[in-house]
Amino acid sequence: MPRPAAASGYSWKPPPSPPRNSPTSTHRGRCPTTPGRKECADRAEKAKAAKGWIKSRFESCQKRPHDLVLRGKQGTQSTGRLWFDQWILGFAYVGSRRVDYISSSENIRVQATPNDDANKWCVGQHFSHTCNAGSSDPNPAVTAPQSTSRDELLGVRDRTPQWMLTYTSPDKGAFDPKDEQKGSTLVMMGLTADSPNASPYSQVNSYHSNVRFDYAGQIAGKHKGTVFTESRVELTMSRKDSAVKESALHIYDAQKRPERTFPSFVGKSVPGEKEPLHRLVDKKKQDENRDKSIKECTKVWGSYTGSGLECDEYPFASTKEGSTKGDNRFSVRLIDGKDNRRGGERINEMYTLNRVLGSVIGRGPNGG
Repeated sequence: MPRPAAASGYSWKPPPSPPRNSPTSTHRGRCPTTPGRKECADRAEKAKAAKGWIKSRFESCQKRPHDLVLRGKQGTQSTGRLWFDQWILGFAYVGSRRVDYISSSENIRVQATPNDDANKWCVGQHFSHTCNAGSSDPNPAVTAPQSTSRDELLGVRDRTPQWMLTYTSPDKGAFDPKDEQKGSTLVMMGLTADSPNASPYSQVNSYHSNVRFDYAGQIAGKHKGTVFTESRVELTMSRKDSAVKESALHIYDAQKRPERTFPSFVGKSVPGEKEPLHRLVDKKKQDENRDKSIKECTKVWGSYTGSGLECDEYPFASTKEGSTKGDNRFSVRLIDGKDNRRGGERINEMYTLNRVLGSVIGRGPNGG
C-alpha cells in the first residue's frame, strides 16, 4: 500500500493558556498544572478512550487516533483512507460554573483512489449535552456555546485545526446553604467523515465528558465551581510521614488487616479500598458518627481523659460509611491527639481542593 500523504501545509498550534480563573491560578496553587500534551500522549490507552484520560477534577484530555476507510455510495469499493488524531483538552474551574473544551484534528494524512479528490473530503465534530436530573438539584440549566458543530473540508482544518467550546450553568444569584445548585451534565461529541463520492461515516460517542456545576459554598472550598465527576479522588497518608503515621497505620490495618481492629468479629471487612467511601456533609450525622465511635473506644480501652490520646475512626465520621451505618464495618483506635487532628485536616483539605460533595472517595493509606 502506498505511503499516505500528509495534508498540505498542516501544522499544529499549541492550545491557549487557560483563563486566569482556572484552577491552576486561583485554587491556592494546589490544583495540578494544565495537562501537557506529551503527558496525555504517554497515557495512550487511557487517552484514546471515549472519556479520555482524566488527570484531575479540573483537567482532562483525549488523544484518539482515527483510521477511517471511506467507501463508495454502494459500500463495495474504497474511495480512500483517512488518518488523523482527535485531541480534546478539558478544563473545569474553581470559582466559576464553567467548563471549556479545546478540540482539534491533527496529523491529518490521506490516501485517495485515482478517481477521488481528497480536497473535497470533510471531517465533522458535533457536540451536544444533556442534563442528568437524577443527580442534579431542581431545575438544572446549562448554556451551550453558540456553535456546537464544525463540519469542514480537510484543508480548512489544516489552516485552523482548533476550536474552543464553553459550557456554563447559570446560578440563582446568591449562595443558599440549603441548595447546592448542583447541575450534572453529560457533554458528548459525535464524529463524521464524508466526501462527494463516499457513504457518510458516523461515530456517535467519539468523546464524552461528565461534569458537575455547583454553588455549594465553603464545604467545597469556594462558593462556586465545576468538576469532572469521573475523576477518582484519593486520600493518601504515608506511614512514613511522622505527622500522620498513626492515622495512616490505622487506615492500613482497617483495610488490610481488619482482624486487628475494633469492634472485633469473625470475617470482618472495612470499606474504603475496594469499596469506595462517600462524603457526608450533614454535621448532625457526622456528630452521631463521632459519638458512637467514642463510645466504642471507651468500651474497649476505658477512660482516656488526660492521656493525650484521641479516638480515631475509619471510615471517617464525614463519610456515609461511618460508624452509625449499622453494619459494624468500622474501626476505632486510640492514637496521638495531634496526629489525629492533622489527619482530619488532610481529609478536609482533600474535600475542599477537589470540591467533593457526595462524591466517591478512593483508597487511603500509602503502603510506604
